[in-house]
Amino acid sequence: MKRPFAKTFAALLSGLCLAPAPARAATDELVAAAKREGEVTWYTTLIVDQLARPISNAFEKKYGIKVNFVRSADAELALRLFNEGRAGKIQGDIFDATTGSGTLKKEGLLLQWRPDSAAHFPREYTDTEGYWTPMSLYVMEPGYNTDLVKKEDLPKTWDDLLDPKWKGKLSWNSDPSATGAPGFIGAALKAMGEEKGLSWLKKLAGQNVVGVPGGARHLFDMVIAGEYPMALQMLNHHAFYSSNLGAPAGWTPIQDTMAFFIVLNLVKGGPHPNAAKLLEDFIVAPEGQALFRDVGYIPIDPGMSPRDPALKPDGVKFRVNYFTPQAIDADMPKWTAMFRDLFR
Repeated sequence: MKRPFAKTFAALLSGLCLAPAPARAATDELVAAAKREGEVTWYTTLIVDQLARPISNAFEKKYGIKVNFVRSADAELALRLFNEGRAGKIQGDIFDATTGSGTLKKEGLLLQWRPDSAAHFPREYTDTEGYWTPMSLYVMEPGYNTDLVKKEDLPKTWDDLLDPKWKGKLSWNSDPSATGAPGFIGAALKAMGEEKGLSWLKKLAGQNVVGVPGGARHLFDMVIAGEYPMALQMLNHHAFYSSNLGAPAGWTPIQDTMAFFIVLNLVKGGPHPNAAKLLEDFIVAPEGQALFRDVGYIPIDPGMSPRDPALKPDGVKFRVNYFTPQAIDADMPKWTAMFRDLFR
């Protein structure tokens, strides 16, 4: 990986983040300017009923500013903004994603800005150039149907996934994203090194992994429905959320898998720049972060724990490799090419 997070990230989570400085409220000037604009358009990857709508409703209630959210996948949102920029008709004001920021930055479509609510975040939590701000931590692990897979049969290591008993029973999201098969390939290469990782992936190809387009949540819903016993890579908080609703959903920790941030980006030239700034500030402030925590996500605020502490890597018993948006964007073409060569 070209630009991985510092190896001391785990220590940061358990040490430096114990006593963060209090977040600052948005300035009166920003609030007034945002209210004059009256609305904001948010392109989001968040699940509508879990977070996109609750965040929008809470923001509207607090500030009286209407949120027009459009929900889609990372790649589709990035392409939409790219086309809007090329046409000179920017409609989106703010968007969240795990990938695509690097490409849009090169196109000159991102605005440099850091919200006051993120001022207390450790340096490693933010973009040194100021183009993105994280709002939640995503941890990728295998997810399974608890009615179809016994706990004693769960894979505990990467090599356990190569056991012949899993042949034809594994699935993954085939979209070109960090949550999809290319991201899993990147995670394997990072965990094992390029040479050993490539050898391992060639063996995995013999397991006849089923590719399912439509995103990580869509795939995991199919696992819950019994279409597949296990997904190779899904967001571990999705299993927690679904399990609490009574679904046969579980996840199993394998060391040194992938973790990354879902980040907020402001669109340069958007029609409602101040409302976009205020929305970003609201999302990463404690009030917005509590909404993430309450539905089982992993909040990015260093002073706020998730509902299930086991979701968050501690760097000792539960280790992951962290990837920045820049690193994901830089290596996604390589990972996608390897996916096509090895698994199609």
